[in-house]
Amino acid sequence: MTSVPESEDQPCIRLEPLKNTHLPGTAAPTDGSPKVTANGVHDIEDRILRITGYYGYNPGYSSHRREDGSESHAETPGSETSRDSWSYQSCTNAALKVLGGLLMVLCVSSSWVGTTQVVKLTFQSFSCPFFISWFSSNWNILFFPIYYSGHVVTTREKQTPIQKFRECSKLFGEDGMTLKLFVKRTAPFSILWTLTNYLYLLALKKLTATDVSALYCCHKAFVFLLSWIVLKDRFMGVRIVAAIMAITGIVMMAYADGFHGDSFVGVALAVGSASTSALYKVLFKMFLGSANLGEVAHFLSTMGFFNLIFISCVPLILYFTKVEHWGSLSSLPWGYMCGLAGLWLVFNILVHVGVVLTYPILISIGTLLSVPGNAAVDVLKHEVIFSVVRLTATCIICLGFLLLLLPEEWDSVTLRFLATIADKKPEDHGEELTESSIHTRSRSRANGTVSIPLA
Repeated sequence: MTSVPESEDQPCIRLEPLKNTHLPGTAAPTDGSPKVTANGVHDIEDRILRITGYYGYNPGYSSHRREDGSESHAETPGSETSRDSWSYQSCTNAALKVLGGLLMVLCVSSSWVGTTQVVKLTFQSFSCPFFISWFSSNWNILFFPIYYSGHVVTTREKQTPIQKFRECSKLFGEDGMTLKLFVKRTAPFSILWTLTNYLYLLALKKLTATDVSALYCCHKAFVFLLSWIVLKDRFMGVRIVAAIMAITGIVMMAYADGFHGDSFVGVALAVGSASTSALYKVLFKMFLGSANLGEVAHFLSTMGFFNLIFISCVPLILYFTKVEHWGSLSSLPWGYMCGLAGLWLVFNILVHVGVVLTYPILISIGTLLSVPGNAAVDVLKHEVIFSVVRLTATCIICLGFLLLLLPEEWDSVTLRFLATIADKKPEDHGEELTESSIHTRSRSRANGTVSIPLA
């Protein structure tokens, strides 16, 4: 109690609280920390836990305190509900992604089977493979308008087509697309695209749709070999085995009818189509990197414009040289050709969109399933009879394709999974021994003796 003069005449008395309240012989608590008694125990709960010898108990850390001394709050029903809702939402999203992927597999396989079979029907009345390839490639111009329409519907961001086109043109560089970059970047990919389609159509004139689609699946092995050599990708023994299996299937397919005639030429054309497709994909990864969906749509539409402007002279040259001659434009099978071009465009859209929306491995499986799909159509509609050698070659190529789908860490994941299974049995056996030893020890204590269980 102190007196402080409030004025010159009258004193004023003011009471101050005590600043030190701890008793002599006890430890003074610090600010913000729990109270500690002389024996190091914080409160009555800690005293009880210490007396009873609670397993794992540390003095001063009760069930209602954290290590920093602050009060810990138990999980409320609201937090448990939010956690359950989050886990439910994640499981729902994963299930929807898998279901969407399975639907995408069916659509990719159906569109590729339809494309191949419509080509065979078109050849019955119009046998000009380069003109068909050129006409179908022109439809790639529609890729970006379709992408922009979906972008406007699914996003709130509103951009004009010109603004979105300029934004996606950054794939060519920071300055966007110039005439020089348009020719320099688009020309090699457009030529490879045209060669891939043209060789594929030529192969369909010589072989069945099943054989061509199976041989085209070898492009996965060629992509691995080129990526290993050019891009210095990781070496994987299982993919080398898959590449050898693909080459074995190619040789067996060529040997099926002897190394002569249309069969051998058709195999060579199909392998050439797979090779140019693999080169296209490796060069795209090398020069353009990993592009998003908008940039891919921009690039494919740009290739469509390049095909329309610069490659249109090739069908005219083939027409005047009578390599590919057709009558009047009214006599062309426009129904088959438009259906073929539409299915080809749908296949390309599904492949590029499916990689973004679902798992890329499912898109590859959809391409592989086109082989049995074409086989079913060939057997049921065209009554094709496959020899044992062709069936064996097709199965070997498909098996090699599946091996190429294995992830890079497949060996370590498999070994870790096997080790987990191997360790699970000894742990279960050890738990049984522990439970039996506990029961034995409890019975022995009841009889006044202590028994040590054998290991």
